[in-house]
Amino acid sequence: MNNPILNNHTPIKKIAIQGYEGSFHQEAALNFFGEHITILPCDNFPEVFKVVDDAAQSDAAVIAIENSIVGSILPNYNLLQESKLIITGEIYLNISQNLLVYPGVRIEDVREVRSHHMAIRQCRNYLLDFDWKVIETEDTALSAKHIRQHHSKHIAAIASKLAADMYGLEILAPDIHTMKTNYTRFLVLEREKQAMPVPDANKASVNFNTNHSMGSLAKVLTAIADGGINLSKLQSFPIPGSEWLYSFHVDMEFDSIEQFDKVINMIRSLTVELKIYGVYKREVPFKKKINDQRKY
Repeated sequence: MNNPILNNHTPIKKIAIQGYEGSFHQEAALNFFGEHITILPCDNFPEVFKVVDDAAQSDAAVIAIENSIVGSILPNYNLLQESKLIITGEIYLNISQNLLVYPGVRIEDVREVRSHHMAIRQCRNYLLDFDWKVIETEDTALSAKHIRQHHSKHIAAIASKLAADMYGLEILAPDIHTMKTNYTRFLVLEREKQAMPVPDANKASVNFNTNHSMGSLAKVLTAIADGGINLSKLQSFPIPGSEWLYSFHVDMEFDSIEQFDKVINMIRSLTVELKIYGVYKREVPFKKKINDQRKY
């Protein structure tokens, strides 16, 4: 299928996301690519990786990788490790969780709340104040859509303002998440053949194994530090089939690509395997926000 074309002959990008229209994944995609995109909703993250790997279906994908409250989304790191996709960007999205209801529903009418399990965890303190049945669903936006489709008068959803706008729901209680500094980091993924070098790249995601001798990890980390590179993330993963052996994911921030290349050459001799997931532009958290007045 050919991409639809805008009046200025710019192709509309097809972006695969986990979740549905009105989800935070869609909001992140809009922030990165702009509003002229087509969203390809996927039920789960493995499906996202499958869709974006097919050039006939999509141009790129946006996936959540970590949240400031619930931490790293470890299964997505595993999917990234198993794939041949390239990270070409990142987005930090300030997550505002809201209690959405069908128009006219009052707080005393609510008997049940539905949302994704991560959203429920983020709003745990608020929910403790009410004797509501809490139901975990596969997506925040789908929970909102369900209320609109069924004209539910006793069910509320925890979801974004974008979902409220798209499905014509009222925000009964805004910003109900426990920690107000609640943000999620998303990655932009593209196929290796399609991915172009990112201008002014200053961040990279790398995975490596060491020989697991005493001090082997320390030698790698020292080489990174000696190269003047900031290590913004270090995450360990057990190697399947091994006995207490681990691989390591690191995010590196640097001033120039030459500096990064020099450090990579230094640590290659200190590692058994090394894979560069992507070299991209570091995002300043919360710098980008979608226009609240955008029409959908």
